[in-house]
Amino acid sequence: MTIKIIETPPMQNTDHSVLIIIPAYNEEETIASVLEDIADHMETASVVVVDDGSQDATPLIARKMGAVVLQHPFNMGVGAAMQTGFKYALQNGYTICVQVDADGQHPASEIPKLLEPIKRGEANVVVGSRFLEPSDYRPSIARGMGIGLFSRVVSAILDTRITDATSGFRAVDLNAIRFLKDVYPDDYPEVEALVLLHKGGFDIMEVPVKMRSRQGGKSSITATRSLYYLIKVLLAIMVDTMKKIER
Repeated sequence: MTIKIIETPPMQNTDHSVLIIIPAYNEEETIASVLEDIADHMETASVVVVDDGSQDATPLIARKMGAVVLQHPFNMGVGAAMQTGFKYALQNGYTICVQVDADGQHPASEIPKLLEPIKRGEANVVVGSRFLEPSDYRPSIARGMGIGLFSRVVSAILDTRITDATSGFRAVDLNAIRFLKDVYPDDYPEVEALVLLHKGGFDIMEVPVKMRSRQGGKSSITATRSLYYLIKVLLAIMVDTMKKIER
């Protein structure tokens, strides 16, 4: 895979331990506000935008905002974008990575909630959950059923309660970064990644966070793709449970 690195100074990064990774695909409507939000609330973190083959102005806007931009030559999926971000983190000495969506769903003010358990050594992986505490977030009926199904399946495999298995708002420590840089699933990765991390012996926990609905653009998950997502991920989980995973 060829990655084009646009040379640009990183956003303020006096704390070199934390890297915020933003996988982005055609998010020109929201990427600027996402980066502004991070700059306002996470002044000591660094930011990298992994542009996953966008056909719009996403990488140009991100560059103007001061983020490091890594570009895929074509769309490869969220998982591939995160692998690129993890490899960049390792190359540049970061010890914690935070995944933040480019569509504005993840408020930067909630990021410290993900970081605190990792910094205290309580977990290798911290997932932000929309459902641990009452909130205003209301998924569609179909999406809610899918989240519920995946959460029940993952809870059974992990033997611990998981309420938001599809959440892409999560933080991982250095050991998990090293593990995920090679095995993070390419397509709709969040659910399957939890199973792989569990098989790898990593400690996973959820924390309650607030999330917003998408702030612009269109989701790539249509009704048809939702069914594909459901079947594909369930089959992948079945295969993953039979794999021998080594850290």
